[in-house]
Amino acid sequence: MTIKLTWYGHAAFALTIGGAHILVDPFLTGNDFAPVSADEVKANYILITHGHGDHVGDAVAIAKRTGAQCISNFEICNWLQAQGVSNVHPQHIGGGFNHPFGYLKLTIAHHGSGLPDGSYGGNPCGLLLTAEGKKIYLAADTGLFGSMRLIGEEGIDLAALPIGDNFTMGPDDALRAVKLIEPAAVIPIHYNTFEVIEQDPHAWAKRVQAETSAKPIVLEPGESYEL
Repeated sequence: MTIKLTWYGHAAFALTIGGAHILVDPFLTGNDFAPVSADEVKANYILITHGHGDHVGDAVAIAKRTGAQCISNFEICNWLQAQGVSNVHPQHIGGGFNHPFGYLKLTIAHHGSGLPDGSYGGNPCGLLLTAEGKKIYLAADTGLFGSMRLIGEEGIDLAALPIGDNFTMGPDDALRAVKLIEPAAVIPIHYNTFEVIEQDPHAWAKRVQAETSAKPIVLEPGESYEL
């Protein structure tokens, strides 16, 4: 059985694993690159890496419409409940859980996590998902950190790394991250949504191809990759 990953621009993804529809950081409204709207996406689960508005996105509206379970850190899950989302599953960094779609562990991420209304959003995180015999690392918003090598020791089949700079790793540090993680394939994310994070993903992909063994995959919003 394959895992289908579709990029919605910025750091937003849809994953299909078996019959489960999983949204990650569903920033659709206000995301000019999003090929779908919040009122049409399917979701059984919504994974939220941190509290910033361009990652929480439309999670509340989608969860209320679909009944999807929201999975995030403890503080964000509490905030979601205060917004009227009843179906939540809190986790925290270093902790994993066997969900129906796979084993999800939260990893560290060097970033912020304040929620849109100024509430405390706990610590930001990345996502390490094991499903269908594959391991996927969605780094979300982060700077470079040496422990990415430890994540790589898991044997990563696919990594998604930010390259936008300014708020996250830029192309140089993202290339260093690929060398630490050594994934089989890597997708650049979190770029070109705003002027301050404009980058050339194809130029970065050429560097990845020339300097690492990873297969770079540049997706256009709405395009998919299957494992």
